[in-house]
Amino acid sequence: MLVKSAEFVMSNSDVAKCPKNRMPEYAFIGRSNVGKSSLINMLTNKKSLAKTSGKPGKTQLINHFLINKNWYLVDLPGYGYAKVSKSSKQTFQKFITQYFSLREQLVSAFVLVDIRHDPQLIDLEFMQWLGENGVPFSIVFTKADKLKPKAIENHIESYKSVLLETWEDMPKYFVTSSSKDIGKEDVLGYIEGLNDNMELSNI
Repeated sequence: MLVKSAEFVMSNSDVAKCPKNRMPEYAFIGRSNVGKSSLINMLTNKKSLAKTSGKPGKTQLINHFLINKNWYLVDLPGYGYAKVSKSSKQTFQKFITQYFSLREQLVSAFVLVDIRHDPQLIDLEFMQWLGENGVPFSIVFTKADKLKPKAIENHIESYKSVLLETWEDMPKYFVTSSSKDIGKEDVLGYIEGLNDNMELSNI
C-alpha cells in the first residue's frame, strides 16, 4: 500500500463522538514509551503526524487520522507507566475499554511491544483481554534495529512460548523499526488486504 494522504481528523475522549461514517479503522496501542508515535509517523510518511515525546503517556485521547481518504488509523493512549494522575489514568483507560467494546468500525488492533524486553505481564494481560472480548489484533514488535537478528528471533520465540500456553495459535505479528523503515510494507500490506477483503464481501 502506498500512503498518498494522511490527515488528522479529530481527538476526543468520548467514543460516541468518533467519526460516524463506516470507514474501516485500525487501532494502535501499547505500553507507554513503546515507540507508537514514531511507528505511526513511519507508516504514514509524515514526520510529525503523531506527536512524539520523551515523556511516556503523551497520548491521552482517541486520535483519528484519515489515510488515503478510505480508512482510519486510530492512535490510542498507552497503558502502563504514564506519569499522569491516578484519576486521569482511570479516565482514559475507561474510554480505551469503551472504544474496543463499542466501536463497530474497528477491523483490527495492533498491540505494540518493545522487542528488546522479555514478555511483560501488562502486555500479556491486555492481549488476553482483547481475546476474551473478541477483538481481533496483531502484535507489532518495535525497535528491532536495537537488536541483532538472532536476538530478535529469540525474543519472538520467548513470546510464542508464553502465549501458546493459553492461546491455540500465535497471533499474527510484525517486526518493525521506525528509524530503519523495517516492517512498514508488511503492516500496510496487511491492512490493505483486510480492506480489499471487506470490499469484496460487500459486493
